[in-house]
Amino acid sequence: MAADRPASYRSVFAVPEFRPLFGSYLLSTIGDELARLALTVLVYQRTGSALLSAATFAISYLPWLLGGPVLSALADRFPRRTVLVASDAARAVLVGVMALPGMPLPALLVLLLAVSVCSPPFESARSALTADILTDDRYAVATSVTGILQQVSQIGGFLLGGFLATAFTPSLALAVNALTFAVSAIWLAAGLQRRPAPVPEDGTDPGTVLTDVGRGLRLVLGTPRLASIVAVLWVGVLFVNGPEGIVTPLSVELTGSAALVGVLLSAQPAGTIVGAVLVGRFTSPARREQLMVPLVVLSLVPLVLVWPALHLGGTGALVAVTALLALSGAGSAWTIPLNVVFVQAVPSAYRGRAFGVAIAGLFGAQGLGAVGAGALASELPPTAVVGVLGAVGLVAVVPTLVALVRTRPPTDAGTAGPSRA
Repeated sequence: MAADRPASYRSVFAVPEFRPLFGSYLLSTIGDELARLALTVLVYQRTGSALLSAATFAISYLPWLLGGPVLSALADRFPRRTVLVASDAARAVLVGVMALPGMPLPALLVLLLAVSVCSPPFESARSALTADILTDDRYAVATSVTGILQQVSQIGGFLLGGFLATAFTPSLALAVNALTFAVSAIWLAAGLQRRPAPVPEDGTDPGTVLTDVGRGLRLVLGTPRLASIVAVLWVGVLFVNGPEGIVTPLSVELTGSAALVGVLLSAQPAGTIVGAVLVGRFTSPARREQLMVPLVVLSLVPLVLVWPALHLGGTGALVAVTALLALSGAGSAWTIPLNVVFVQAVPSAYRGRAFGVAIAGLFGAQGLGAVGAGALASELPPTAVVGVLGAVGLVAVVPTLVALVRTRPPTDAGTAGPSRA
């Protein structure tokens, strides 16, 4: 394969172990979004509070923020296959309990939090193992196709969750979610090779979990290149994904009801699919990194235009807002080259912890953005909140982009690397 040409999807799926990693992620993502949306709609219907609805959407991100780096260290201390299977098996059981009829809302939220505790070790092990089994530009293309999978799964989960939450009960959505985790655990156990836990190349003694966490934090936050990468990731996601937390009141503002929650939530993922295909599959490795800054800007500018679009009124406003959210999603393809340069800078034995730090900040930013948007929506119209997020985001992301460009290695041509940090 020529160095200036992207790898093909066929070459990525030709790697046997990538298929169960890909398929299990599909199942888990569909189930997660389905359950999250069902609970979000339920809370809004019972309380009428945009802030509480946004907090419910964000609660699954809390373990990442509070304990993500600690939990993610497990992916570097134990065989990554074991971590993946055990995490999904535990989630299948916990979500199965959530699906029991008559479960009170507080208990459902506590169990949702417990389920979310399994996410940091799972995501870190999956990301690190993907980087281990794929080499050259196949990792970048795998990042693209995994991003496409994530967005398709979100669309399916959002649409199905919105339907089940309004036509049936959250118990049915949760039962489907438990089934996805069970199938995922079985598939991973059958499809992944047994490998020992990773060992640092320098022979460093693993020490305690907290020692591992400290090393991972020092590596990511103490290395200028890695620090600039995660700064762009966290700031960008904080503002680009913030509107997710107020989609229910946004639907009410645009249509008078919550009937189109699933459609509005699906707009950004749909745009992201298009961006991921164009950037991941049809853009050369060197060109991808060059597009990072313009794509970050593209992901934020459409949000600024959401509030003015409201003045189109009726169906025109709904179509315009949906299109703008989709365009913002297309710009979010900047995460593909950002993932690649991140993996290039992290030694294999530290990838679980490094991904843990990056993803902890990622989900923390998503949760903070959702809650912040909900708080603003208590004082401002939802469309105005989306516009504020876009405008403030454009200003806030500038210093991180400058740092990213300044720390770029002179010979960095944007070749291969990993996943969904």
